[in-house]
Amino acid sequence: MRHPHTGTTRRRVVHALTALVLTTAAAAPAAAAGHEASASPASADGLALTPPMGFNNWNSTHCRADFDEAMVEGIADLFVAKGLKDAGYQYVNLDDCWALPNRDADGKLVPDPARFPHGIKAVADYVHAKGLKLGIYTSAGTKTCNSAGFPGALGHESSDAGQFADWGVDYLKYDNCNNQGVDAEQRYTTMRDALRATGRPIVYSICEWGENKPWEWASDVGHLWRTTGDISDSWSSMLSILKKNLPLAPYAGPGHWNDPDMLEVGNGGMTDTEYRSHFSLWSVMAAPLLIGTDLRKASPATFDILADKDVIAVDQDPLGKQGTVVSSAGGRWVIAKEMKDGSRAVALFNESGTARRIATTAGAVGLPDAPAYTLRDLWQHRDYNTVGTIAATVPAHGTVLVRVSADPDWAAHPPAVDLGLDGSPLLEAASPATLTSTVTDLGRTPARRVSASLTGPDGWTVRPASAAAADALPTGRSLRTAWRVTAPAGTPAGSYDLTLRASYRSPSGEHVTSTLSLTAAVVTPPPSGTSYLSDLPWLSAVSGWGPVERDSSNGESAAGDGHPITVGGTQYAKGLGVHALSDISFYSGKACEKVTADVGLDDEKGTHGTVAFEIWADGTKAASTGVLTNAIPAQPLTADVTGAQVVRLVVTDGADGIDSDHADWADARLTC
Repeated sequence: MRHPHTGTTRRRVVHALTALVLTTAAAAPAAAAGHEASASPASADGLALTPPMGFNNWNSTHCRADFDEAMVEGIADLFVAKGLKDAGYQYVNLDDCWALPNRDADGKLVPDPARFPHGIKAVADYVHAKGLKLGIYTSAGTKTCNSAGFPGALGHESSDAGQFADWGVDYLKYDNCNNQGVDAEQRYTTMRDALRATGRPIVYSICEWGENKPWEWASDVGHLWRTTGDISDSWSSMLSILKKNLPLAPYAGPGHWNDPDMLEVGNGGMTDTEYRSHFSLWSVMAAPLLIGTDLRKASPATFDILADKDVIAVDQDPLGKQGTVVSSAGGRWVIAKEMKDGSRAVALFNESGTARRIATTAGAVGLPDAPAYTLRDLWQHRDYNTVGTIAATVPAHGTVLVRVSADPDWAAHPPAVDLGLDGSPLLEAASPATLTSTVTDLGRTPARRVSASLTGPDGWTVRPASAAAADALPTGRSLRTAWRVTAPAGTPAGSYDLTLRASYRSPSGEHVTSTLSLTAAVVTPPPSGTSYLSDLPWLSAVSGWGPVERDSSNGESAAGDGHPITVGGTQYAKGLGVHALSDISFYSGKACEKVTADVGLDDEKGTHGTVAFEIWADGTKAASTGVLTNAIPAQPLTADVTGAQVVRLVVTDGADGIDSDHADWADARLTC
């Protein structure tokens, strides 16, 4: 679906996102019982036997003037020049706004002469000359999704498919706007038949937003189908889509893929760590990899992520299995993907806002018993041996992606080690804190001549208070080192980098260095008495759309674009405005007793939105509401947070997606 995230614009389409019918994690296995990924009539045409890889302009340009012929051809040039073609990217796809609003006298589509002065066939010829393929967009309705009213293909399927084939189009994205209430399966099947009748091989992407569970009926209609609404360039959006797409693994396979929407990597709304998670998770889910950033402006870090061949190989594995969830307790996700060579790709994904150790075993991810295994870190491009434990301390919002195999040559590699840091990474300036590093041998072979070091920012004092070296670490043994860490007096509150390094040698004498980057926060003690939380600094703040707002509602876009907080007709001068999924954390320093707030959905969204509110004291849920709607007035919520070092305010989406979920923590206060 191609439109901005506003209630006004969303009402232009026939079906609102709030009508999404999505399979939950618990229900998916039962719903998919007996469905085999290898059986797909669509795969008989030999197309999309691995998930399509390419580019689509929408996430970076929408309908702005910079979407034009020069951009599209420039992207094709960059695919070649930057090694993306060699990495597997094929399709250069146009999204909405390529056509004029009206058909010609013969009912034919007309490319916009300002954007595409030489026509679509000339662009296709240019792309084909690079050894690449061209994709195009329209909607299974009378108009596309853009408010300008570009022509859709409903009732024109045969004619439009013929034009696409004549132009040399290789991929069609078929959207769902202005569908006039016609049955989805009927609309998408009609276009399938029209495409087949052209005789041209065209990959068919069903963009139906998951409204009618296309995973249950579309494997002989299209080659991929959207499972959710549109992605946006935010952590919450990516996370919400991940959780909806993961349970649908049984439906995916060669020629028929679950599509959790295009990549946002490089668009600026997430950190590089979050973008690596995004790319890792889409790859382990065997998702289409469609670049959504303007590569003409992309950073080296963005190209490094998008072109990582070890990670891409996970996505493109010819067995075509989508990864499945092994465990997810406490936001510590283990997702395993069976590979054709018998290995397993394993994503250790940390949903939380602080570094967490995540661990599993070779047996748990489906590998056979073996004396030891080879483990390859796919982002670091290093091979190790492990006795069977797969573990890492994963940074906040990070993902460690490994490939593990029962390899008889495991002894050729050094032992894997797991680095960790125990103790709170929250420090008050000029007040020493003790952190304990761990270096643990996970390998079948011993790590020898082991040493650990911890470094902080310039001016910080970091000194070992116990041994920082060991002659050898046998399997499963750890070197534990206590460190006294002090931030200088006057250090401003904020986040600072710490780096833990371990140096060791394998039995063959190979020297290995392993590094763990972590974040410490310098914090200010909470004031005594009762304070409005909107007046206090937060440790972190995540909102599904737009930033968290102080003393106003959430406006979904730039900071300060909200309105006065209003719930059930009552206006509040103080509070926090968010959009689900959201998570705000505050330092309470074990000195506070209570959080109070009036919570509810802001009146500005009318009857739309469903959310639930939670207050967490460290790792314990201290208070929560049920699911709230706009028909429910503000609810008082109080939590006992005695002894907690961190207080978190969390808003979930009521299990129906993050549409119009404007949630208010009105008059939120902390008593210390």
